[in-house]
Parts: sequence; C-alpha cells; structure tokens
Amino acid sequence: MNNALGFLKTSGPVATGSSGSAAGLINLHVHLPPNFSAFESVGQTVALAAAQDVRVLGTSNYYDYTVYGGFSAAAVRAGIFPVFGLEVISWRNESAAKNEKINDPGNPGKFYLCGKGLTKFAAPEADAAAILRRVREGDAARMDAMCAALAACFAKAGMPVTLSGEDVRAAVAKRCGTAPETVFLQERHVAQAFQEAFFAAVPEAERAARLTALAGAECAKADAAAVQNALRSHLMKAGKPAYAAENFIPFEEAKRMVLGMGGIPCYPILADGAAPLCGFEASPETLVANLAALGIAAAEFIPNRNAPETLLAYAKALRAAGVVVTAGTEHNTPELIPLPPACVKGQAIPDEAQALFREGAMVVIAHQYLTANGRPGYVATDGSVPGDRETRIREFAALGEAVLKKFQA
Repeated sequence: MNNALGFLKTSGPVATGSSGSAAGLINLHVHLPPNFSAFESVGQTVALAAAQDVRVLGTSNYYDYTVYGGFSAAAVRAGIFPVFGLEVISWRNESAAKNEKINDPGNPGKFYLCGKGLTKFAAPEADAAAILRRVREGDAARMDAMCAALAACFAKAGMPVTLSGEDVRAAVAKRCGTAPETVFLQERHVAQAFQEAFFAAVPEAERAARLTALAGAECAKADAAAVQNALRSHLMKAGKPAYAAENFIPFEEAKRMVLGMGGIPCYPILADGAAPLCGFEASPETLVANLAALGIAAAEFIPNRNAPETLLAYAKALRAAGVVVTAGTEHNTPELIPLPPACVKGQAIPDEAQALFREGAMVVIAHQYLTANGRPGYVATDGSVPGDRETRIREFAALGEAVLKKFQA
C-alpha cells in the first residue's frame, strides 16, 4: 500500500494553462471489496471502469485501506487515474438534541462524512490513527453483538443458523481474497451471511413460511435479496431484536480523521434522495449555511438518488458559495449499475452540473498530487480554505486538469 501513491511522485512541476480537458468520464465515489460492494474484486471494478470510459475513479471505503495498493496498481495499468477517499459515520449531538436529520433519513444526529484525495491512508497522523482505531473497535464490537443477536433469533425460530462476527469476517475475506483483519463488517455483510446460511439449512419450498415466522412479518418472497432485506428490516434495525446500539465518534473527530489522512472533508448529500428532505439540507440555502458553520469546503452527490432539477439547484448553490462539488455512484448494494454517474431512473446529469462535478474532481486531483509531493493542498490543516475560494478553486482545477493530462500522456 505504501507504493499506492508512486504514480503521483514527481521532482518537477506540472505545467498548467493548456486548453481543453483530459479525456474520459469521472466517478469519485465507489466502495471496493472487502467493503460491501456490487463488485466482486478490484480487477472487475477497474475492468468495468475502463470498458465504460471512466478515466478517473475514486474510492470511498469504510475503515480499512489495504485494498488501495492493489487498486492503484490496477488502475494505473488501465490508464485510470485513482483517487483515494474514505467514508466514516459520525454523530452530532446538536442535531440529535433538536431531532434534526442530517444525511441519514432515519436517525437524527447521524452524520456521514467523506474524505477526498487522501495521501496518508497508509500512515495516518497520530491523532487520526487513534480515532480510526476507536472507530474500528466500536464497529467490530457492534457487528459481533448483532451476529450473536441474529443467531439467537434463528435459534428461537428453531433453525440451526449460528454465525459469529469472526465467521462472517472470514467468509468475506475468503470471497474477496484478503486477510480477515482487513474486513470491517457492514449490516449488509451480516444479512448476506445469514441469508446464505438460511438457504443452506432450509429447503427452498419452506423458505417463505420459515422466513415469515422468523421475521414476524409476512414475507411472500424468499429469494436472496428478499431474505437479506427482511433480515435487515425486521430484525436488525433500531428497535428490532437483533439491533445493537450504534456508538459513533463525534463529527469533529471524524473531520480530524479525514484531515489527518491528508484528505479534504466532504459532505455526502441526500437532497431529494430522502422524502421528506432531511432538515440539515432542507433547501440549498440551508445546506450552504450549515456546511459553512461546520467548516466543510466540499460536498458530494450520488446522483442516482436525485431528480436532475434538484441536483442542479443544489450543485449551483453550493458552488456559488465556494463549496467544491463532486459526484459518484457508491456501488454499495448488490446491483451492478453503470459506473458513469446518472440521475434517478438513468436520467442524464444536466450539463451545467456535470461541468461543476468535473471541476470538483480536478480540485481533488490537484490536492492529492500536491500533498503526495509534500506541498500544501486545497485545505489547511484545520479544513479551512486559504485565500479567496473562487480563485483557489479555479487554480486547483487548472492544476488538476494538467496533472490528469500528464498522467494520460
């Protein structure tokens, strides 16, 4: 993994000022296995990106980054510029106290935060490393507790399905060809593992009835996806028998973790991906004000959640306020959707928004390039943006284009 940034190392300057943009499409947010992912492997991810003309591809994994070394090598071989990121779940007491939903439509106070353009994921600064260690420990304990509780639910229903967190980690590691210690489970991993064990233990003809009895709710379908969804909805969510309390780090610690890994803190937007809209981002103006108050200088869309007109309204308002905007697809469900981002139901992203997303990606590329070479990036160590934001965005976007062109050449 220490060599993941080798393609960025240079002893000479990159010339800016040439006209035109580098070739290819951009996706700045995917999850790679062993995170829960639509992809079977890094190799498949890179091959699909190349086939679909995605020439800048950004990762956003939870809690372990060992896979980034192999991803970097495969992407560079394929002529794809790799961008390194992360996603972390945090908590904001102020929002919870006033019942304000941030970017999780079901949980007031729960705050997803991303990091863009990481360059210290192999060796985070001491504070970031300590925060990441606590995140990992808390996540592992919670997933172990959920596995035990889910096994108890199966036992109560008279089904011999018993899996520990260690069992699930080992299965994920085997499937992904990685070490178990690099696997940090998500609820979808657990639901998938118990669904597979359920299928092994129960004949197909009996599954719908047994699932209904297990879930305590009518389950007419018992295919793999339906079983996984039933386990999550009826047993694993808050207030259900296999739920384990979530204990997230404070938002400010999550932000420090991103900065201590060399990244740009970035807010992932739901907008009309939630109905009703979350209070924190109830309007473009509300979101702009809230991000300014928290010192967040970048935001990201997963456009397949959004109507084109909503996407454009939020993107324009954020960019007008000096917030860099980017876009990606997540790919954190079993559905293998196309890698080029698109709006809800496959509608095209408006050209104006697409241009803003490209500009944002170039800023991230420039940040990653500069910090990999020991120079100041887009944000300062506290996450603030030095100088005039408009000037800085334009200068960094121009540098990012030049870096990308040099890479592609």
